[in-house]
Amino acid sequence: MGNQFEFTLIDETEANAEARFEIAIQEIKRIEALLTTFSETSITYKINENAGLTPVEVDDEVFQLIKRCQFISKITQGAFDISYGSLDKRFWNFDLNMTSLPEPETARKTVQLINYENIILDEKRKTIFLKNKGMRIGFGGIGKGYAAEMAKKKLIENNVLNGIVNASGDLTAWGFQENGNAWTIGVADPNQRNSLFSSFKITDKAVATSGNYEKFVMINNKRYSHTIDPKTGYPISGIKSVTILAENAEIADALATPVTVMGIDVGMDFINQLKTIGCIIIDDNDKTYFSKNITINQTL
Repeated sequence: MGNQFEFTLIDETEANAEARFEIAIQEIKRIEALLTTFSETSITYKINENAGLTPVEVDDEVFQLIKRCQFISKITQGAFDISYGSLDKRFWNFDLNMTSLPEPETARKTVQLINYENIILDEKRKTIFLKNKGMRIGFGGIGKGYAAEMAKKKLIENNVLNGIVNASGDLTAWGFQENGNAWTIGVADPNQRNSLFSSFKITDKAVATSGNYEKFVMINNKRYSHTIDPKTGYPISGIKSVTILAENAEIADALATPVTVMGIDVGMDFINQLKTIGCIIIDDNDKTYFSKNITINQTL
């Protein structure tokens, strides 16, 4: 999936653990084959190829995932939107060649096909239809978390009672460490990739972080994130990282980016209305903001 997955589990023998690791790996591969936009055999590719032409029948797993994506788009007022796949990458390469922002009108044109309301779901026929030609969907904002949760489900089905699935920092943990303590999870310092900003002890919870500290550009001494606001077509500035704590990794992954897009005040107000969700925001000046139900070094 273009990301590194790590699995941690407690088992009686190394041989048992290796067998269960393989079960989790095969599940990740299955989901990658299902959701990738790079293979002509994937259902996502087929949906995109038929944009503006015809609805595509999908299995219930994909239909329900897209349905959940639509719900998240609705409650975030479009800050989360899987139709970002139509974004024109020519303007947002975020490499050393990017020395200026496009004109506002050009930026708006790059996102004109991004609109979750133009993803049409037919519940009876189990079809997905992209209303306009050129539209494309992608699961980059939720796929890692979904894959982590599905791998966790497979491990639990195979009697793994304690473990962690870590999808490049988006992780889900259940059960306890061998000593009976909850798992200790670190939140990366956005200024020093190999250092921790804070830590939590969690069980049966998930954590996901969206940050601009790995992919960004500096233009006129201002940092611009690789995250694009789907309404304006401009990259986000002002926030270095957003960490979400939730009941599962799919939700945590899906909420981290839209909170970044919303900005500190609106994003934190949104999270504070969700009783089971926690959030930490670090802004460009290294000021830290916590949602109402978060304190550092707590057990969640």
